[in-house]
Amino acid sequence: MARAAAAEPTSRRNNTLLILVGLAVVFLVLTPALGMPKSGASPDEASLLYGALVFYAAATAFYVGFAVSGNDPYARFASLATWVGFAANTLAVAQRWYVAGRPPFSNIYEMLLSFVWTLAALTLFVERRYGVKVLGTVTMPLAVVGVLLMQLLPSAVRPLVPALQSTWLHIHVTLAMLGYAACAISFALALMFLIKDKVRTETFLAATSAMLVGIYLGVATRFDPSGGLRVAAWDPAEGREIFLAERTPLLVVIPGLGWLFFLVLASAVVPLALALWGVWNRRERAIEWANRVFVLSTFVQGLGLVAFLLRARDGMYPSGQADGLFATRLGASPFLLAGMVSGLAAALLYLMLWWRRAGLERMLPDADTLDRLTYRTIGIAFPLLTLMIAAGAYWANRTWGSYWSWDPKETWALITWLVYAGYLHMRMARGWRGRRAAYFAILGFAVVLFTFFGVTYLLPGLHAYA
Repeated sequence: MARAAAAEPTSRRNNTLLILVGLAVVFLVLTPALGMPKSGASPDEASLLYGALVFYAAATAFYVGFAVSGNDPYARFASLATWVGFAANTLAVAQRWYVAGRPPFSNIYEMLLSFVWTLAALTLFVERRYGVKVLGTVTMPLAVVGVLLMQLLPSAVRPLVPALQSTWLHIHVTLAMLGYAACAISFALALMFLIKDKVRTETFLAATSAMLVGIYLGVATRFDPSGGLRVAAWDPAEGREIFLAERTPLLVVIPGLGWLFFLVLASAVVPLALALWGVWNRRERAIEWANRVFVLSTFVQGLGLVAFLLRARDGMYPSGQADGLFATRLGASPFLLAGMVSGLAAALLYLMLWWRRAGLERMLPDADTLDRLTYRTIGIAFPLLTLMIAAGAYWANRTWGSYWSWDPKETWALITWLVYAGYLHMRMARGWRGRRAAYFAILGFAVVLFTFFGVTYLLPGLHAYA
């Protein structure tokens, strides 16, 4: 009787979780009616990518369900959803290749398409080969954000610029995408190692809050003195942003959103301050309040994301740079949206850790295994990054007559290589293991993200098309 009584609440919780997962999938299926922008790709490719988005998101929900409940059926559903999403992703790659008449490597949209495909493939391999069933709780949200970005980025097939008309493009980008995906896997494994190695939960709270503060400080740079939020104007006829001059977009002001995201930023700062103060002064009460405020902050982030989706997906707004009203679309602000989605996903993952820390630790392999897997994954990523840089230098010499020009993308690719070289050096020469090595792996992936996205959109150079 006691066992039956104990099993009943567990069953009820699992049924509730299954209902929530189902509602999340239904929401994704209905998002086109809510204004999900259509990709500029062919109809078949857009449909396949949307299918990949739905199944990757369903996989994320099931992986989180498994992490929260510990029920093996959720892990099986998660793997199945990942396989179906991977199949749709594969067909989208093949469709793009067929339509373009070349591998999909020419711009940021196509690189994301290849990166997400590789990330899903490696997730399935590591899960099957090493039994790390919760790996997808980190990698599948990355895949979802990647596919969401693809829905917003320009994706029409265009002729290659002369510099890209080379077989070395295929070699260089293939190595980059394989290397970057391996770096993402090492990042996920390093996070799991820190959980298994008993790193304090408040450390994760402070790190997640700091990440959110960074994201919303970036959003705050678009704050308008009127209380609105500045976003890029959109030309519906051309299907692209409106520019006043090269790299100078016309910005419109969405009323009221600036104050809302100022509130979101404040809600992220408070738990960070409380967590740091509590850790510094050893006040458990402050940590408890930090977690409570973090729950509220997550809710406020969700409100901010919904408000942004409703206001920025369509509308006519004034600009401080020109007279009249101008349109905007979600496609005009892909990285603002990606940052908000990433922040909300990180917040929800932290809450999962806070609520289910003991259960998560039981489901993970032992710390030594996770440490070795992180090392092996970086041992695969580093040669790929090395060959990527070598292939790029050879290609640059053939195209521009110089092996190295200190272009921002080249410089940051070198910085990425040096970070991972430092990891391997400290591991082999100094015997670094455990937490220091895990922190190094996390730093490396942060540099990868900046090299992949930040340099492309913030630092002009010869790689502006990538």
